[in-house]
Amino acid sequence: MRSYVTFLHTILNQTRQNAMSTNSTIQAVYPWTKAPLLASAPMLNIATAPLAVAVSAAGGLGFLAGGFDVSSVESNFQEAVQLIKGSDSMIREIYCTSNVLPIGVGFLNWGADLPKAIAAIEKYRPCAAWLFGPKKLPDDLRPWVEQVRTVTGGETKIWIQVGTVAEAVVVAESLNPDVLVLQGSDAGGHGLAQSASIITLVPETKDALGARQLNPIPLLAAGGIVDGRGLAASLALGASGAVMGTRFLASLEAKVARDYQKEVLRASDGGVSTARSTVYDRVRGILSWPSRYNGRGVINQSYVDAIERGMG
Repeated sequence: MRSYVTFLHTILNQTRQNAMSTNSTIQAVYPWTKAPLLASAPMLNIATAPLAVAVSAAGGLGFLAGGFDVSSVESNFQEAVQLIKGSDSMIREIYCTSNVLPIGVGFLNWGADLPKAIAAIEKYRPCAAWLFGPKKLPDDLRPWVEQVRTVTGGETKIWIQVGTVAEAVVVAESLNPDVLVLQGSDAGGHGLAQSASIITLVPETKDALGARQLNPIPLLAAGGIVDGRGLAASLALGASGAVMGTRFLASLEAKVARDYQKEVLRASDGGVSTARSTVYDRVRGILSWPSRYNGRGVINQSYVDAIERGMG
């Protein structure tokens, strides 16, 4: 019993020390944020300027959706600048003194136009660029990482989303990201078709990176986190904070049809009320996702028609 208690105390102390160290690093880079860090995901067509700015103003880190079609990035950045300048929170002072936007932007790298994205990043200087969904990892992300760092002098930090331990290791070794977003299989929206829960993904990744003596990289857990219990669990697993996506669909600032929002709020027992599929992409005419990705959504009539009635 004593050996077990000693072991338990050792693990708890290590977790606490690791969390304090990475949280200090995060807050030094993003001084308006509260610890532990909570970020909002760059959800395609949903995470526009009002949501991103609201999250950062509340002490988190909000992301704009650059997506795969970057044609609206410029207008989103312009709106974000005006909202930040009109904010009564700390983010206004941060922006005025640093000229770095206290919000990030995320891109789907299988389709996003690199030159246009880089031009927008150079002009507006978001605090972070979230990269996800390359056709080939890590090679397709290399020019993004290099050019973002070059045009901003390193002021825009690199966040890379991965879904396996192997992906995390290769990205850490070859691209040296500032943050790794570890997306587990419970996540809504798009992710790897074959992946693990954050329950195993976070600690395994942390151990794998430590075994290779890589520089400490803050890990953020994503997938199925909707409240303080999930955030606390993420910290216990070894993450420095968490990312939420679906949870923010219920916010007033989310650009989402109200009937869709009501359906998300209505759904419960996610293991049976949601499904991973490519149906929703086909319905929307988005056919360019690499084959190893699919998306989780609420089972609705479109899904039933496609899967059960063969109409998709």
